[in-house]
Amino acid sequence: MLGCASAISKKRQGLFAGRPATYICVVLSAILVASVYKLRTDTIFACQADGYSTDRYIAYCNGTRYGDYEHGAFQFDLEPSAEDFARKADVLFLGNSRLQVGFSTTATANWFSEVSARYYLLGFSYSENVTFVEPILRKILPRAKVFVINVDDFFERFETAPVKVIFHDPGARNRYEDKHFWQRVHEPICKRFHALCGNEAVIFRSRETGVYERRAPAHAITPVSYDRSVNESVVNSNTDAAVKFLSNANVSRKCVILTMVPTVDAKIGNVSAIAKALGLDLVTPEIRTELRTYDGSHLDKTSAEYWSQAFFHAAGSSIRSCLEQRGVAGP
Repeated sequence: MLGCASAISKKRQGLFAGRPATYICVVLSAILVASVYKLRTDTIFACQADGYSTDRYIAYCNGTRYGDYEHGAFQFDLEPSAEDFARKADVLFLGNSRLQVGFSTTATANWFSEVSARYYLLGFSYSENVTFVEPILRKILPRAKVFVINVDDFFERFETAPVKVIFHDPGARNRYEDKHFWQRVHEPICKRFHALCGNEAVIFRSRETGVYERRAPAHAITPVSYDRSVNESVVNSNTDAAVKFLSNANVSRKCVILTMVPTVDAKIGNVSAIAKALGLDLVTPEIRTELRTYDGSHLDKTSAEYWSQAFFHAAGSSIRSCLEQRGVAGP
């Protein structure tokens, strides 16, 4: 652009002499502005970098052409330390992003610190289910003594948007490897030059625990509600899928804890019926304080703290018993 400035600053020697240079500069400026705009809307540069650390990476950035990373990270072994922590966890949490948010709390960290046990939140966004999680578990071969499963759609069998790409697109690996590379570029640039990067929603994820750290303003704040109706077709199909899943899980049935992280219109009727059909207890603690979601789906930070604390109060003795039987829990 220095050439443009020089050309414009020169005295025009004729009516048309300066116009081509001026026109070229305008076009180049427009291209530059458009490029910067697309960089901040389409790519990882749509998001800030303030959540990175030696432990945290971006699981999701709401750039048009970035989006999901966490699915590919596990599918294509792009975060080997995260897989290793998941493999070695004493308690593995399985489910969707509502599980991730509901247990990404201080209450969760404190409870496991007190019992000297390791945990990992192996949930995924996009309402992920056993279709993706089963092969991931077969790959990492977890040593967990306890599974905590958020039944909320987990035993549905369908391919979510990221999974369709991962399972069927030959170019998926290359794109996820590119996403992995761009995080290395994004972090130093956006940490130093904040103004170059946008403020789209972004989720950072811990390699050690799988915990989410979300950066985005709250919207559609809505109180939790429950649907107690029962859809027999859904219950039967989910129960069949659950039986198959649990038969391949290297965890004692009494150490499988089912739950339902609260949400708007939570299908508690179906979930209760599935748990009953499986002969397993469903841990859904009652809380007097009104719980709220920050987006019509996921618990807000305060509600997640209340709920997860109540969950460990209700399920803590069962988890501790399973851990002690395997010589894990401390005093």
